[in-house]
Amino acid sequence: MGSRERRQREKLETRDKILEAARELFVQHGYEGVSMRKVAEKIEYSPTTIYLHFADKESLFKELCQRDFAHLARVFQEGAKRQQRGMQADPAQRLLQAGLGYIQFGAQYPNHYKLMFMTPHPKPLPDKCDDQRKGNPELDAYAFLKHGVQQAIDAGVFREGLNDVELVSQILWSAVHGVISLEIAKSNDGWVDWRPLRQRAELMLDAIMRGLLKREE
Repeated sequence: MGSRERRQREKLETRDKILEAARELFVQHGYEGVSMRKVAEKIEYSPTTIYLHFADKESLFKELCQRDFAHLARVFQEGAKRQQRGMQADPAQRLLQAGLGYIQFGAQYPNHYKLMFMTPHPKPLPDKCDDQRKGNPELDAYAFLKHGVQQAIDAGVFREGLNDVELVSQILWSAVHGVISLEIAKSNDGWVDWRPLRQRAELMLDAIMRGLLKREE
């Protein structure tokens, strides 16, 4: 590896280190409780080094959001590709698998999930998606969910009257968010005899889908 390539690699590694430290701080202290100096102190860099990579706190937060939401969108796309290879044609089953994937993402990347969905964001919120990403099911996780719900509506698998794609999408999202946010928040709580996350997730999704789907005659 030449010196130029090595410098570029070191620059990217430093940027990633800054982002990881900032994510943890935003989760712990909220947007208003974090400064560029605090980020620098956490990783024992000078504030000047931080400013070489990010112009200000807003640009730092914005890149974290863009990265993490793009990561979630990739998780959905990878799951969809696996289902296509398995010739999974049932739209309800595809939604169920997407829900499990979402919960797995939160369990595997709790700090990402906390920043995205459990941490108050600044107002006005820095854009999480640019015009090319927003509404594109391949890049926007919420658009991916709506696309799956619309497929289920078009296939006629939901009960009569359940044709509001936004409403059904938001109900499904609320359900999976409840499971994973409680899993993250409970930590090492010894008060409740918690059942395994996978077991809770599967039963919740089964119950939700039974409530949405037409009853077999």
